[in-house]
Amino acid sequence: MSIHSTAIVDPKAKIHPSCKLGPYCVIGADVELGKGCQLMSHVVMEGSTKIGVNNRFFPFSSIGLAPQDITYAGERTRLEIGDHNEIREFITINRGTVKGGGLTKIGDHNLIMAYTHVAHDCQIGSHIIMANAATLGGHVTVEDWANVGALCPVHHFVRIGTHSIIGGGTTVTRDVLPFSKTSAERGTHAYGLNAIGLERRGFSKDRIKKLHHAYRLLLASKLNTTQAVAKMKVETDRGEDVDLLIRFIEASDRGVIK
Repeated sequence: MSIHSTAIVDPKAKIHPSCKLGPYCVIGADVELGKGCQLMSHVVMEGSTKIGVNNRFFPFSSIGLAPQDITYAGERTRLEIGDHNEIREFITINRGTVKGGGLTKIGDHNLIMAYTHVAHDCQIGSHIIMANAATLGGHVTVEDWANVGALCPVHHFVRIGTHSIIGGGTTVTRDVLPFSKTSAERGTHAYGLNAIGLERRGFSKDRIKKLHHAYRLLLASKLNTTQAVAKMKVETDRGEDVDLLIRFIEASDRGVIK
């Protein structure tokens, strides 16, 4: 195990021998670090925090500290981070609250860029990019392969759908449709299908064609959302991706951005 002489590590912390802890890192008693993790310098970890394998934490990141919630009264809550994540400079990731389920969770293969904030009880999937200074309020869900642009504030309880992309500087107060391009240009709108992103991820032309048709019903027809979903449901060849889109819309409590 490589631990710099200036690092402060609680003897109760569970750290795999292959980990590297750089100068001035501070590790609390309930932290668990898996194989191959690297903390470059000035990284603070505390609380009940479990980190998987091969994660890299850049300088001045703050991981697993108490949630920024005025109702939090010191209860034992958790943070879990999966494998192969890049956590860049000045990141803050807070553990959960009792009222929110007690767990903040991040999956695998994510790039979380500098100055990003992940608040209490967020559920972050895998293969996600959060660009610089993206900010998630509490209880936000970000599904796999989503891209959240720089300087995006995301309201509490919002869901960001799979394979979506959000333009920089977009204020997000409602759910972001799966597979969509959403931007604050001329007001926050969904601007259609994230077709280029889907092509890059290996979606077939047939899958993209079916999603294009669904998005024309949602965004370009004279149908309201309920009518568009009803029309999608009667189309027998709509495919699994459109089924996912329908389920996402029907489960929305805050409404979706169109």
